[in-house]
Amino acid sequence: MDIVIAAAIVFYLLSSATYLAFLLSQKKNLDRVALCLFITGSLCHLTSVGYDFMRTGQIPVHNLYQTLSMSGLAVAAIFIIFHFKYKLKVLGVFAAPLAALIMLFAYQVPREPVQARAIFNSFWFVIHIISVFVGEAALAMACGVGILYILQENSIKSKKRGFFYDRLPSLDLLDNTGCGSIVVGFIMLTLGLVTGFVYAKSAWGRFWSWDPKEIWSVATWLIYAALFHQRLTVGWRGRRAAIMAIIGFAAIIFTFIGVNFLLSGHHGQFTK
Repeated sequence: MDIVIAAAIVFYLLSSATYLAFLLSQKKNLDRVALCLFITGSLCHLTSVGYDFMRTGQIPVHNLYQTLSMSGLAVAAIFIIFHFKYKLKVLGVFAAPLAALIMLFAYQVPREPVQARAIFNSFWFVIHIISVFVGEAALAMACGVGILYILQENSIKSKKRGFFYDRLPSLDLLDNTGCGSIVVGFIMLTLGLVTGFVYAKSAWGRFWSWDPKEIWSVATWLIYAALFHQRLTVGWRGRRAAIMAIIGFAAIIFTFIGVNFLLSGHHGQFTK
C-alpha cells in the first residue's frame, strides 16, 4: 500500500500549494480545486487505513507509523466537515500542510509489524482511540483558526491594511469557528480520557498508573478545561482564546510525539 500512501501525500501537497495560491490570488476556483485535491488525498489515505484494518481486524494503531497515519486521517476528516459547516475556506492553508506534514513524517518512520493483541479488541479501547483522535483533530483546527485570528487582528489594528486584511474572514467568523472547534475537541478529549481510564483498568488492573502519557494527557486536558471554563463563565473571546488554543495544541503535539520518544510507559509500547 506504499503507492496509495505516496499518492495521498502527493495530493495533500498539491492541495497545500493550491490553497496557498488561493490565499495569494483570492481566485474562487482555486479553493474548489484545492478542496478536490484534498478530498482525493483523503480517500487514498482512507483506503490505506482501511486496508490495515481489514488485514488485522483491529484499529491500526499498533506502531508509530499507524498512529501518525490515523491522526492525519482524523485531521483530514475534521477539516472536511468543518469546511462545509463553517464555510471557512482559508482554513485549508493550515489543514492541508498539516495533513501532508504528518504523513511525510509517518512515511519516514519504521513500520515494524506488531502482533495484534486481544486487548485492542476492547470496546473501551475503540471508543478511547476514536474519541482522542477526533478530539485532537478538532483542537488542531482550533489552533489553525487561532493563528488566522491573530494574523487578522494584527492586520486590522495596523494603520495600514496589511497583506491578510482582505484575504482572511472577519474576526467574528474566526472566533465562532474557533469556539466550535474547541467545544467539539474538548468534549471528545474528555470522553477519550474517561474511556482511557476504564480501558486501563481492564488492561492493567488499575485506572491510573502514572504513565507519562497519562500525566501529559491530563495536563493538556486541564489547559483546554481552563479555556472552556473561561469562555463560558468570563466570556473569553478573541486573542486570549486564540493564544490558549495554540498553546493547547503545542501541548498535544508534545503529548502525542514527544512523550513517546523522550519518556517510556504503557503507551510507548504501542506507538514506537
